[in-house]
Amino acid sequence: MRLSLSPRRASCQRCGQDRQALGEPSVRRDQVVSAAETVTLVLGEDSPLPETAADVEDLALRLRGHINQLGALTSSQEPTLLRAQQLCSDGIPEGFLPSRVHLVNLAEATQELVVRVRHDDIRTTPPTRRWAWRKPQPNVLRGVVFALALACLMWAASVPQT
Repeated sequence: MRLSLSPRRASCQRCGQDRQALGEPSVRRDQVVSAAETVTLVLGEDSPLPETAADVEDLALRLRGHINQLGALTSSQEPTLLRAQQLCSDGIPEGFLPSRVHLVNLAEATQELVVRVRHDDIRTTPPTRRWAWRKPQPNVLRGVVFALALACLMWAASVPQT
């Protein structure tokens, strides 16, 4: 099974830079999910090894892009970020096996960075408060029923008898 390495873009969605400029919180989640999908292409049990050097270069470029995007979401002194940036600065070695090993190391570094960004996101995101209906007190219910009965009684008394 050969997986497509071409980037997927939905024409109906806005560009990630536009959303980032608007300050939407989903930008962080989108970048993390996209990076995790690319890591799965490399490290997944069912994913095949890249067949050509062009596939290796394409995956390496995608992983480098994810590291750059996720690096903007973390501290610049984060050890996982520094390790990932060090791997990005290294070139892709020549040969079949060394290039695949470098690609796996790059994917593992990206995966560690994804975990770190998710951990930071969970820690810094305040919990959202949802509207919940409170259970009314029994006396409030009794008062509402009494007021409704009184209104019905007054309406019935005001209707002329024929």
